[in-house]
Order: sequence, then C-alpha cells, then structure tokens
Amino acid sequence: MTTIHDVARVAGVSISTVSYALSGKRSVSASTRQRIQDAVRELDYRPNAGARMLAGRRTYILAVTEPLRADTYAPAHMAFVLAVTRAARRHDYDVLLLTQDEASGGLQRVTSSRLVDAIVVLDVLTHDERADIVRALDIPAVLVGVPADTSGLVCVDLDFAQVARMAVDRLVEAGHTTVGLLGHQSSAYDGGSNFPPRLRDAFLAHAAERGVVGRFAMPERDPGQVGSAVDELLGPDADLTGLVMHCEEPLQVRALAALRARGLRVPQDVSVISAASTFDTSMFTPPLDSIPLVADESCELAVELALAQLDGTVRPTVELLPPHYLDLGSVADWSA
Repeated sequence: MTTIHDVARVAGVSISTVSYALSGKRSVSASTRQRIQDAVRELDYRPNAGARMLAGRRTYILAVTEPLRADTYAPAHMAFVLAVTRAARRHDYDVLLLTQDEASGGLQRVTSSRLVDAIVVLDVLTHDERADIVRALDIPAVLVGVPADTSGLVCVDLDFAQVARMAVDRLVEAGHTTVGLLGHQSSAYDGGSNFPPRLRDAFLAHAAERGVVGRFAMPERDPGQVGSAVDELLGPDADLTGLVMHCEEPLQVRALAALRARGLRVPQDVSVISAASTFDTSMFTPPLDSIPLVADESCELAVELALAQLDGTVRPTVELLPPHYLDLGSVADWSA
C-alpha cells in the first residue's frame, strides 16, 4: 500500500508539506504543490481509503493526554490542548482530555473500552512512561514532543535545536560576541522536559561553533531570582550584548524589567530575542523579535498523522517543523 511517506520521498518534501498540500490547511508554493500532485498520481496514492471503510466503527473521539504537574505553566500547555481541539473539530472529532499524573491507568481505560480512535500525547518528557504505553497499545498515537527513544513512535515537534541556532546566528551576524540564554526554571530541566534541554544544548554548542561566548542561566519564578539570573548572564564585566529568552511569559517580562532597573536599554545596550514563545511578544515593552512556537502548526499535523494511522499509512517518524523568525526591531547592529 502506498503511504504518505512514499509521496513525500518521491516529491522530495517532508511529510508535513504533503499533509498541508493535500488538506489545503497551509500555503504551499505552486511548484511544490505540483511535485506532490505528480507523486500522488504516479503512486496512485489514496489518503485515508481504509479509514473511510472503517468509518462505521469509529467513535470520532481523540484522547489527549496532558498531565497537570506541579510545575505546569497552564497558559502554554492549554494553548496546545486548544490547538488539538480545534484541529480535531476540523475532522469532525471531539476530544477526551486526560490530565492525571499517573498516565497508564487513563490510557489503558480509554483504549481497552475502545472509547477513542487515537491518542495525542502532549507535554512529553525525555523519558516518558506514556511513550512505552502507546508502543504497547493497539491504537494510533502521535506524540507532540520528542522523547529520548523514538523507536516505534510517531512524533511531531518544533525544531528547537534549529530555533537556538537561528537565534545565535541572528545575534552573531549583528556583531554580538557575548550571548546568553535565559532558560526555564530549573524544574523544567531536572523534571525531564524534552524541549528545554534540546534548545539549551544547541544554543551553547552553536555559540561555540560560531566562536562567541555563550552563557546560560535558569531563573525561578520569584522576581528577585529573575534579576539574579540576569546578573549571571550579564557577567562580572557586564559584557553581554545579546540575550535569548526561552521561558514563560511572566519570566520574560521580569527579565526586561531587570534590564531596565540596571540602566540597560533594548536594543541599544542589549539585543533580545524571545525563542519558542507561545505568546505575542509585540505587546512587550519594547516589542521583541521572536521565533514563535505555534501550537496550531504542530497539533494540526499531529491530528492528521493520528487519523492517517487508522488506515495504516504512517510509519514511525519524527517530524520537526522548521522555525521562522519574526523581526520586531529588538536586535541592534553591533558589527560597525
């Protein structure tokens, strides 16, 4: 049976591009769309043919597992829950939300009773017991996030490593030689979240590759500790001129306030980029350049890949969505 993987391979594009071209949910260039259409005709690809045959057996419900942990930042996490819900509704599906910390019980219940057709796993840990559970379950599943072991899994996520490289490149090309990353609070790293370490490691590695000084600090939610993290990044000689922030919206607002309290202006004294932000940085003072994390992009693809598995057309894969840069004027040119 021809699969979406085959179409992507013949057309020379990613699975996500094929999905967007066939669904019309996102703009695809005319030349790319033509290559995909040619591949579809050549391979005689019929998406979801088997799924239509099984339509009478469907429940038209998706399970979304999103544990509400002690350190969960609700606004960001709920953005993904809502994004899955919107994507599901476009396919005439409803959503059953599983929020318990103990993942196995809820997943086993909804699958053993055939209550749902597929599972979308959110807030994936580096070592996540839910990954092992969905491998063992006879039901389509997609993880929005990338665990350490991706064997046998379908995963979708923003390319956080590329986000870090893009931010470092923007600052280096503007002439900055000392750059810092204000990360999430320490529990995000100690607790096993998959994406903060991916961005942090890529940031420090790419700074070294570009021959600039790279620093990293973790703020806590207390305003005074945010100021301490900013001081750590500025360094004893206050030589930091480029700052990337990958943390919750309130922490970024406090970091900007800490810069102002130290007499530093953005971008005249410190250039600032908000990395993988799920919120609107144009409302900040000043507005910040950002490399946004758009929940709808990853969740739309996750739902499409989950439903495509109903006809067996998706093999295990990791789909990393390319980031894009939004320039709002918060990076100054230091190359002169």
